[in-house]
Amino acid sequence: MPLLSTALVLTTLLAPSSFSWPLPPPHPVVRAFQAPASPFGPGHRGVDLAAPAGTAVLAAGDGVVVYAGAVAARTLVSVQHRNGLRTTYEPVAPNVAAGRQVRRGEVIGHLQEGHCPSPCLHWGVRRGDEYLDPLRLVVQGRVRLLPLNAPPRGG
Repeated sequence: MPLLSTALVLTTLLAPSSFSWPLPPPHPVVRAFQAPASPFGPGHRGVDLAAPAGTAVLAAGDGVVVYAGAVAARTLVSVQHRNGLRTTYEPVAPNVAAGRQVRRGEVIGHLQEGHCPSPCLHWGVRRGDEYLDPLRLVVQGRVRLLPLNAPPRGG
């Protein structure tokens, strides 16, 4: 039996999601999520996505803006979603105000410089006080091993 007929290929089957990326493509992750070991411990409570300053920042899901403005030296936008998640985007020059309903993909502001050495969006998500990896909102799926010579899916 030829080696290729028994080889396996790793594929990811993406599940539909009610969330999408907060920036137009591409989505280069320059710093990944790192959960803190304790509530006040070190970690990276979100992901950093590279993009040019001025890029439109999009609501990752439907929700209500709960904050849009300055915190310390940066401006940010926070959106509360029905499922108990809250997403945060910084540094962003907001074009929305607290109390406004937003839809997934709607422009909520524009990326400013100031978070990374080159401009990047810090995108965070939490449920209550627990910080979660925001990439799990957009890259969901199961890993499947399929034979290399399997017919294409759906055909």
